Amino acid sequence: MSDKLFRLDAGFQQYDWGKVGSTSAVAQFASHSDPSIEIEESKPYAELWMGTHHKVPSLNRDSKKSLCDLIAADPAKMLGAENVQKFGSTKELPFLFKVLSIEKVLSIQAHPDKALAGKLHLNDPQNYPDDNHKPEMAIAVTDFEGFCGFKPLAEIADELEKIPEFRNVVGEDVSEKFIKNYNKCPKENSPEDVENKALLQSVFNKVMTASEETIITNARALIERAHNSPADFNKEDLPGLLIRLNKQFPDDVGLFCGGLLLNHCRLNAGEAIFLRAKDPHAYISGDIIECMAASDNVVRAGFTPKFKDVSNLVEMLTYTYDSVEDQKMKLEDFPRSSGDGKTILYNPPIEEFAVLETTFKNGLGARRFEGLNGPSIVITTKGSGFIQHGDTKLPAEAGFVFFIAPHTEVELIAADNEFTTYRAFVEPN
Repeated sequence: MSDKLFRLDAGFQQYDWGKVGSTSAVAQFASHSDPSIEIEESKPYAELWMGTHHKVPSLNRDSKKSLCDLIAADPAKMLGAENVQKFGSTKELPFLFKVLSIEKVLSIQAHPDKALAGKLHLNDPQNYPDDNHKPEMAIAVTDFEGFCGFKPLAEIADELEKIPEFRNVVGEDVSEKFIKNYNKCPKENSPEDVENKALLQSVFNKVMTASEETIITNARALIERAHNSPADFNKEDLPGLLIRLNKQFPDDVGLFCGGLLLNHCRLNAGEAIFLRAKDPHAYISGDIIECMAASDNVVRAGFTPKFKDVSNLVEMLTYTYDSVEDQKMKLEDFPRSSGDGKTILYNPPIEEFAVLETTFKNGLGARRFEGLNGPSIVITTKGSGFIQHGDTKLPAEAGFVFFIAPHTEVELIAADNEFTTYRAFVEPN
């Protein structure tokens, strides 16, 4: 048994927004990886967690020791000395790798940056359990939809003019001020851009602080409009989306702070978005690979029965208003791999993680990877093949998860042209 490449058992979470029974990729992966897991067809399977998170730590499949304990026994070998120095942990990965299977919308939320996380944790440790930031990246495994960031301001102004229910919630004064004063083409960080963000913040604040009665009355009228006058909306798919979300969370503020204020984003399989700290977002449907910095800090806005920290949320957001296309990740080549198949790098502008996708669409073959300067976790999502280091050659099928220690050369060997893997890793540079 190699201590540089070994198979992991990864645990799952059954939140009520997850896909149900064997329709869930999470359930499929968990039960295929561990045949002793029987899928309960009436229960949701929402998230597969791969890593060192204390709630659901991954285990070495052979020894049954937790990955945390294995890292703690030799941090320099398992994380790399430079990563230990950089991230300050001797037992945990700086990222958490996940698969999500989404049937119902998750709460609209944002995550604090490091400076704010430190303050929130100090003042309210019950709701903010650590002092770290939580940037996230989502890669679509199946067709995916979500909310990501605020819409371009012209779209919001158009909605305020055409949709009386939205205007009622925001109020006449703030609506008029926004429509008349927003700047259409400001340079980033210019005084006009700063003013735009202040105007957007005033609209969002009005939505988030509206009375429950105001939200309920106008939500019902908004859904009636979506049914009866879909042409009033500036995007063809928006009325149907609002109706669908209202069935999941009737009369919810999320119809306004999500449906009318945030970009509705669709990703095809293989496309990805990066969600910076302080950007509002929510996942709506589909299966994704997600990677995030190791943190549990969430500030919620809508589509949730959980705690909403409205004042912190309104104050903390960046209020950037880019189009969906601007938020999609650029796909990069990965020159430290060679051979058959294709490897794509998803490289977000943060230090905690990057992700590689490797596919073999043209049939069989092997792809070699130089040793990376940090640890990795790999999951197979489709097809079958092998992962090899030296004399250790392990079967890799859908749902099988592996740990690769730093400076470990590996080879992915395809057994069919469906063979697809995702690999999260961290390096100190």
